[in-house]
Amino acid sequence: MGDRRRVLGMDIAIYLGCAAFAIPTALWSEFYGYRIWGNFASVAYVFGAAHAIFLLTSARGGRLRSRWIPVGVVGGVGMVAPLVVLVLRRLTGSDWVIRPFQWAAQPEVWVIERSAQLLFDTGTPYVDIAALPRPPEVNDYTPYGPAMTVFGFPRALLGSGAITDARIMFALVTLVTIMISLRLLGRPRVPVRAAHLAVVSPLTALTFAVAGPDLAIIGLIVLAGALAVRGKSLWCAAVLAVVVSMKLSALPAVVVIIFYVVTTRAGRTSLLGFGTAIIGVTALLNVPVLIVHPGAFVEHVIKFPSGTGMITSPAASPLPGHLIASTGQVGHVVALVLLGLIALALTIWLFVRPPATGSATMLKAAIGLGAAILMVPASRYGYLVYPLVLWGAAMTFAVAERAASRSAEPRDVDTVPAR
Repeated sequence: MGDRRRVLGMDIAIYLGCAAFAIPTALWSEFYGYRIWGNFASVAYVFGAAHAIFLLTSARGGRLRSRWIPVGVVGGVGMVAPLVVLVLRRLTGSDWVIRPFQWAAQPEVWVIERSAQLLFDTGTPYVDIAALPRPPEVNDYTPYGPAMTVFGFPRALLGSGAITDARIMFALVTLVTIMISLRLLGRPRVPVRAAHLAVVSPLTALTFAVAGPDLAIIGLIVLAGALAVRGKSLWCAAVLAVVVSMKLSALPAVVVIIFYVVTTRAGRTSLLGFGTAIIGVTALLNVPVLIVHPGAFVEHVIKFPSGTGMITSPAASPLPGHLIASTGQVGHVVALVLLGLIALALTIWLFVRPPATGSATMLKAAIGLGAAILMVPASRYGYLVYPLVLWGAAMTFAVAERAASRSAEPRDVDTVPAR
């Protein structure tokens, strides 16, 4: 009884904490999409807290006693509903305007859709910043790898419409990759607390409704981990190459999964194929674009995210890396040095204590990405969705590992009676 009270008490705290984020967002956010999300999500989170209080104070309820009910409500009311509203609202035309209060989608959505059209028109998804007849603006940049353009293909090929909104593609890829991952793991029973981290969190729910590219990347990272656990090294390598070719900032998680594969798959032939697949697929996705305009590739994908481009990123959450970089040029250099030291420390940690299980791989990936996000000079608090979701994934991988361990334990065999 005491354990149940503690669990439900934590549920109440989680939902109230989420509501404390959603309600002010609904009232005061400068972004139209954030406000729409906040109105829906506030209802879902308050319901979640009320449901947990009901479970704590009542012995009745039947099927209503499931702790998954508010998780489902958050998924439907706090994620899908605002996404649908914003996708339909966007049809009235609200892209590329100056005032954020008119945005029915965050700029990364339009930018990725533009990158697909540019790829078809020019062979590169990147604007030639140096050739612009005016000073460059933030929205001229596409700080993603070439693989991210695929999410903009529907709109580039079919035109504007509800189903061609890139967020629909982001959502579908996220859901499909997670479903495949769970199947590869043997359909483990996902802990509710893992769902709180990976689904209920405002960082996930908000991103799902207003943007989405980071969730698609996370889904692919989890899929790569599940493929590695199942020994499907070549497929894992291909997925990791896609992740790197979507967003370089996901590199810490990719490195962790590579360490897991290398240290658990002893065969030289399999490791050679794994390495060849990563290099080959990465080259296939990036080299053609790099050849067309190498300067644009470097400016958009490397310089702009690192804060060394022609203009600086507006990402300015009060995280340590940004606070240090904001002190001036010296501070920016210090932040980059500290980021490099974190990368070195993560690499040494992986050499000394390589991940031996899928759950350890997901947890180390969460830690590595979390540390990098905190120290990147241009970062947003929303990027913390990476470590939170991967932490939830680690919990689920651990459940699958325990189930596999139990099934592998030898069982007593009944004595066969003599004939």
